[in-house]
Amino acid sequence: MNKIVYLISPNEISKNFYNTLEKVLSFGNVEFFQLRLKKNKLNDVIKIAKKIRKITYKHNVKFIINDNYKLVSKIEADGCHMGQLDGSLKFARKKLRTKILGVTCHNSIALAEDANKNKANYLAFGSFFKSRLKPNAKKANLRILDKVKKKFKQPIVVIGGINNLNYKKLLKSGAKYIAISSYIWDNPQLKPEIAIRKFK
Repeated sequence: MNKIVYLISPNEISKNFYNTLEKVLSFGNVEFFQLRLKKNKLNDVIKIAKKIRKITYKHNVKFIINDNYKLVSKIEADGCHMGQLDGSLKFARKKLRTKILGVTCHNSIALAEDANKNKANYLAFGSFFKSRLKPNAKKANLRILDKVKKKFKQPIVVIGGINNLNYKKLLKSGAKYIAISSYIWDNPQLKPEIAIRKFK
């Protein structure tokens, strides 16, 4: 099965989350799992991350930390995702060495060029649709994917309001991975382990 999913964690990690994550990752379509916790204390993030690291390792899924590149070596993650307000890409690249650096580029070729200059391993674009996770996110359009695909070699990750009805058009337009969160963790109709099966 093609691994097309870049899975982002829910905003809060409950006690039974780890069992659910096991079930979700066992389906086999997730390439990356990003831990994105904005409100937790650092020590709590480290404890949670160490538990998740074991699960991602078992299922051969790359474990990415959001924002904090200094944490990557501490929890033996595979890399870090950096937004445009998360500090210097140059410092992050230096600190991460050969580990994965992913960069948010919104809807901008200029930001992608900067990410490319700093040896980003993937380029993330969005938001393509209305997102519950980031309701005020900058909008992106499908035309950018065609331009990026021609200009850069890195795989493209797309984000923002992606669900089972709209993801295929993004893949057809040049995306390699679809970043999803709310559809999996906050779906009123489907349990996470069922929701993940909609993306093949």
